Amino acid sequence: MTDTADAEILADVHRGVGRVLLNRPKALNALTTDMVAAIDRALAGWEHTPLSAVVLASTSTKAFCAGGDIRTIREHSLAGDAEASERFFASEYRLNARIAEYPGPVVSLIDGVCMGGGLGLSVHGTFRVVTERAVLAMPETGIGFFPDIGASYFLPRLPGAIGMYLGLTGHRLDAADALYTGLATHFVPADGLEAVGDALADSPGDPVDVVLNRLAGRSPVAGSRLAEVRGDVDWAFGAPTLGEIEKRLHHLDTPWAAAALAALETASPQSLEITHALLARGRQYTLRECLAIELALTRTTILTPDFLEGVRAALVDKDRTPNWQRASHGGRTLSF
Repeated sequence: MTDTADAEILADVHRGVGRVLLNRPKALNALTTDMVAAIDRALAGWEHTPLSAVVLASTSTKAFCAGGDIRTIREHSLAGDAEASERFFASEYRLNARIAEYPGPVVSLIDGVCMGGGLGLSVHGTFRVVTERAVLAMPETGIGFFPDIGASYFLPRLPGAIGMYLGLTGHRLDAADALYTGLATHFVPADGLEAVGDALADSPGDPVDVVLNRLAGRSPVAGSRLAEVRGDVDWAFGAPTLGEIEKRLHHLDTPWAAAALAALETASPQSLEITHALLARGRQYTLRECLAIELALTRTTILTPDFLEGVRAALVDKDRTPNWQRASHGGRTLSF
């Protein structure tokens, strides 16, 4: 394989299948600007090559990709280096759009943690394979940020109010929930994951869907816990305002509603307002429009006290006790 970005990204073409491996295991493959650029270069270089598929995977069983290297973004903000942050987000969103518009099928193999930027790499592609170890989430409201990487496009397009629920609470999905929501398209047991690339190479004329289904174990989707509370999710998170969402959760008075309320209580109020406004409008925009709106929002959000405090509490000091700016719901007016 070709080493790029100090071997944090490995890329090659093997028997007609493009392969990109994320190889920063100690950081759970948290994306840096260099890693994003290396993936983008590889995909750009293959755009006119007749490949049967491109596979995105990880060298680690712990994580596909835990997101963007948000600690570094915080350091840029504290140092007043807006240009470095802009470079990261603009590069990342450009890669998200490239994956969404890619001429050939992109197959992501999600084993372990896949959060934030990891979803940006996978969800925009054609096929998203999960194993029994997969954990998917958009946890940004818990660090004073907002669901980005095109989440304002794909979350509102999930069934019912699931996207609003996931975006506001950062709820973690297992393989069954990921399949139920459509964030994942196929299930392959972890011990069968390495066979995917060879299977695609062995059957270049077969539909990728058919090849993946041959490798699939019994789908765990019937065990989706999210499916069991779907009616409550749609009713509570389909409410028109944050205040009404909280009111409906109080009214439900169930263990699921209590957990959702607790997640909202611990999130940044500023982030909840931005996220609610973003996701409420997202369905009316194209992916590229959503990415442009998100890029504009990053410029101001990463300078706010809540972002600096949220990343400090979660990723720097790791005390998990952020001191948020307490704005009332509806206190900010966002224009997109």
